[in-house]
Amino acid sequence: MTRESDGPAVAQLELGAVLSALADPHRRRIVTELVIAPEDVERSCSSFQAPVSKSTMTHHFKVLSDSGLIRTTDYGNRKGVTLRRTDLNTRFPGLLDLLASEATP
Repeated sequence: MTRESDGPAVAQLELGAVLSALADPHRRRIVTELVIAPEDVERSCSSFQAPVSKSTMTHHFKVLSDSGLIRTTDYGNRKGVTLRRTDLNTRFPGLLDLLASEATP
């Protein structure tokens, strides 16, 4: 059985919460990796390499989900994350393009 968590609805996405979530370099890197990945690709939480503990990564994914940047899917033995690309482009046009441009040298 799978369970999805979308976070806030599109109309409730708050710029302050999104920018606060992106202020952390580890969270910004996670989102940037999802931005430059093919559209609607799902990655497992464990596929993101960061020099922090598992509990810290769990916290980062919760912050990203609560802010509305990512959608999480709980598969029981693992979690998958996807970028809420369409929702973010609707609510904050240009934000994801800015993150993508930061990722390219």
